[in-house]
Amino acid sequence: MTELAAVKAALRTQAVETPSWAYGNSGTRFKVFAQAGVPRDPFEKLDDAAKVHEFTGVAPTVALHIPWDRVEDYAALAAHAEKRGVRIGAINSNTFQDDDYKLGSICHPDATVRRKAVDHLLECVDIMDATGSRDLKLWFADGTNYPGQDDIRSRQDRLAEGLAEVYERLGEGQRMLLEYKLFEPAFYTTDVPDWGTAYAHCLKLGEKAQVVVDTGHHAPGTNIEFIVATLLREGKLGGFDFNSRFYADDDLMVGAADPFQLFRIMYEVVRGGGFTSDVAFMLDQCHNIEAKIPAIIRSVMNVQEATAKALLVDGSALAAAQGSGDVLEANAVLMDAYNTDVRPLLREVREESGLDPEPLKAYRASGWGEKVVAERVGGQQAGWGA
Repeated sequence: MTELAAVKAALRTQAVETPSWAYGNSGTRFKVFAQAGVPRDPFEKLDDAAKVHEFTGVAPTVALHIPWDRVEDYAALAAHAEKRGVRIGAINSNTFQDDDYKLGSICHPDATVRRKAVDHLLECVDIMDATGSRDLKLWFADGTNYPGQDDIRSRQDRLAEGLAEVYERLGEGQRMLLEYKLFEPAFYTTDVPDWGTAYAHCLKLGEKAQVVVDTGHHAPGTNIEFIVATLLREGKLGGFDFNSRFYADDDLMVGAADPFQLFRIMYEVVRGGGFTSDVAFMLDQCHNIEAKIPAIIRSVMNVQEATAKALLVDGSALAAAQGSGDVLEANAVLMDAYNTDVRPLLREVREESGLDPEPLKAYRASGWGEKVVAERVGGQQAGWGA
């Protein structure tokens, strides 16, 4: 197999999971601008997600968020997804939108509140069983705003205890993905603030516990690709939440703020074997002023482009330059791959896979956007927190 053929073959195996909440009315913490034609329930979210997969060919799974996507019959929801040509992906828990969680959820000083939070996580595992989902994704808004508000070490003990109970409930082939975040909404201490804290808990829990890297959850200047390389080396990188940030956790389209960073991350994924392992490539984005489905299609394409460039890095030339201490040449090898226009290559891959080479144009020509605007009239549209 030629090098180019190998790159094409790798690209055809890529899968990017899209988030159900990105199809509904979602946006910033300050204002969510409603759009016409957005889904009114989880079934319609899956309908839209199926269109993204139809035109990109690489978005076969859809992440759910509970209770935003709560339904009476999860098996029926999974069957609906399969009928549309997609599957249920990660089940995301929500322990941050209830008054009881003002002082935390799984780390709360009150055992009654902790019990409520853990029971919700166990409910999410039940939903995994019903939908065939592999991953339980956990993000906690837990933390404190003031020194002395609570005991830092005790909160870590509570976190470990709650995670251990949920971990024991996981079935065969199921995983726990623990996400971290630098800050927000806690401003003094955050209980899972960085990859080291997440890694320490996952290491103690066992093989089924993995770390999730959200590309927007870091301080300015953080070398995210170093984190990715380290977690891959330790076998603890479970997945990504891809998005972009300019200031904090903006949840903008992946590759919008710093496409070179996305390329560097994807190079470490390729270098570390994560591209062919169980690493989940998920989007976590909120589209507030841009049209939902086109923005998600563009995001998937951005991930594809970064991946294609990473796959084109001349590994032998790079290793030779690194081994000889040729700093400029080593950097040039990486930059040559990054500066390659991979759009023609990706058009070829899509055509060879029986897809339209231009996913966005094909979607717009399909009339789906106009169709849902006309049909989804009345009722409460699903939105962030719905």
